[in-house]
Amino acid sequence: MPGLSIKMSIKEEKEGQKAPVFKTGSIGLIGRPNVGKSTLLNRILGEKLAIVSDKPQTTRNRILGIKNDPDAQILLIDTPGLHKPKTRLNEMMVRSAVNVILEADVIFLLMEMGKKGFSQDEELLTFVTGEKRGPGSGVTSTPLFLVITKADLARREELLPVMETLSRKNIFDEVVPVSALKNENIDRLIDLAKSYLPEGPPLFPLDEYTDQPVRFLAAELIREKIIQKVYQEVPYSVAVQIESYEEKPEKNQVSIRAVIYVDRASQKGILIGRKGETLKKVGTEARLELQEILGTKVYLETWVEVKENWKNDDQLLRNLGYE
Repeated sequence: MPGLSIKMSIKEEKEGQKAPVFKTGSIGLIGRPNVGKSTLLNRILGEKLAIVSDKPQTTRNRILGIKNDPDAQILLIDTPGLHKPKTRLNEMMVRSAVNVILEADVIFLLMEMGKKGFSQDEELLTFVTGEKRGPGSGVTSTPLFLVITKADLARREELLPVMETLSRKNIFDEVVPVSALKNENIDRLIDLAKSYLPEGPPLFPLDEYTDQPVRFLAAELIREKIIQKVYQEVPYSVAVQIESYEEKPEKNQVSIRAVIYVDRASQKGILIGRKGETLKKVGTEARLELQEILGTKVYLETWVEVKENWKNDDQLLRNLGYE
């Protein structure tokens, strides 16, 4: 009975097949300020989650981005740049980054390929890997990728010797050059990372790309617009707190009230601008971008308050979400 034997063979073959493997794990994005962590996060997600600026210390919070692929849920954690803290805010930022190093399943250590060549940070390497203090003496023994950012600024003949030298160090599990700006090598980076992630079911719904509330995104967008307008005059002295967030379905509208804190009265005047023009531009640009993200009308009210030395005020820092 040939037909029966064929059916039995197909059944046995199916029973012998393994179920598709699904992986879920976290990847920590670590590096100095302004090395391209937030740009890389946004590129991988295909969404604007982290605000981006060419100014250092733009990212202040741990930011979780969720990339959902058919075979994996990848939890990408953007972190503040590692630097020497001078205030309580800076201490919280650095502690946030170190905690991610300790907890993530894979670490992407970002260093940039600039116009003057590759910028290897020996102090940062020592801190993360302990290479100068012997095996296991660094912060982490987690799988470690060296991600060379801004690789589009270098020619292939410049990149290859750098990669060969770094690979011979036997510190990194992978050395991958990428250009987030030009979307070069991003897919390869993610495919390599998947091979190091643990098997497991998804931890978040498959249609979500972050765990951050809209209030957080609104505050960050307002801060981004401020950085773009008055960074030179008010470099690190601005914080944004959402006082109220109200959805009004009957009007197809979201109403947001936000307070902007600065250190000094002179900074308040700069941020408000002549006849309120600077603050108005900040609010308009933030509102339009929020409308695009939320798909609804946004009413945004902003005002500025002086809070001297707010970067060392533990209670205010907790209220701002920097704890």
